[in-house]
Amino acid sequence: MAEKKQIPLRLSEKLYQAIAQWAEDDFRSVNGQIEYLLTECVKQRKKNGKYVSETLDEELELHIE
Repeated sequence: MAEKKQIPLRLSEKLYQAIAQWAEDDFRSVNGQIEYLLTECVKQRKKNGKYVSETLDEELELHIE
């Protein structure tokens, strides 16, 4: 297995909580969930040459109830 690079990451509390809940639903750690999500985004970009969203750089609005 390749060595993994550690990086600092800043997330809003809402985004962190949403990822943490998703990770729990998928039986992963938060770090594992973030790695999974990033991997899927890179695969998608390699597949069709586009980002997942054209509005990727816009601020994310989470409507979590």
